[in-house]
Amino acid sequence: MTFASTSPYSRTIAPAAEQADSMPLLPRRVLLQALLATGALASAPAGMAMPPLPQLPRSEAVPGGVAIVPLGAIQGDPRVTTENGTPVLLSTDARGMVAVVGIPLSAQPGEARLTLRDGNGTRTIAYAIAPKTYAEQHLKVSPKVVDLSPEDTARYQREAAHQAKVKQRFSPETAFSLRLQQPTAGRLSNSFGKRRVFNGQPRAPHSGADIPAPTGQAVMSPADGTVIDTGDYFFNGNTVWIDHGQGLLSMLCHLSRIDVQPGQKVKRGDTVGAVGATGRVTGPHLHWSVLLNQASVDPGLFLE
Repeated sequence: MTFASTSPYSRTIAPAAEQADSMPLLPRRVLLQALLATGALASAPAGMAMPPLPQLPRSEAVPGGVAIVPLGAIQGDPRVTTENGTPVLLSTDARGMVAVVGIPLSAQPGEARLTLRDGNGTRTIAYAIAPKTYAEQHLKVSPKVVDLSPEDTARYQREAAHQAKVKQRFSPETAFSLRLQQPTAGRLSNSFGKRRVFNGQPRAPHSGADIPAPTGQAVMSPADGTVIDTGDYFFNGNTVWIDHGQGLLSMLCHLSRIDVQPGQKVKRGDTVGAVGATGRVTGPHLHWSVLLNQASVDPGLFLE
């Protein structure tokens, strides 16, 4: 996949184990736990110790939040999608098998639905989205990154199309814990969800959290995963994308350097780059976005 662009972002997206329209393949221990939790099995097979329940993000069913939706009794290999057909991360809690659903910032409060397919057939599961109001933030930046030239507009459009494909990444399994490590030291700002107004012009809500930090400070992977894209983007600057499994992705932006490459496996805490001030910024900091089923969600919900 190539692009005729002056932007030196990665020209190859690391291949996923499954395509974006594939469904999750649950690890045996997760399926066993779900069966036990729902009463389908009275006890674990002889010689098999019961694993602890996975660590899940905090549930906050609001735009930009995460809903933990119980699936009830399951037969066979479950497959769950959102209303637009995007596959959903599956795990377990004390109630049994659950869907861990990212809610887009653009979602309207009210009822939302998931489609569940398993050995019992196809059924719909509803859950409620509560309202949430985010603050508004006014910023002054260079006019050239607000009123784009035709050349910059063309570059941005090419990069947006490329990153849209990166966001569709879906690999079958996740780490046991869905809690993430803050990727660099510093105060995690409450900027997620704020509607940005650049030089008086409204833009889309801020889709990540900012961590002010000095240039050169190490940036680490929030969890085990695979680097799926790197590059220098017009707005995001030097950027690293990491796939943590089942549609859970991290995007780390404005880096002063990148220390990894697509296809590279990383562990939680591995250095992937350094804080910088590349792209559209007002000073050195790390922008950290967390995506779940292609929705940008509040990274704070995943912190331990």
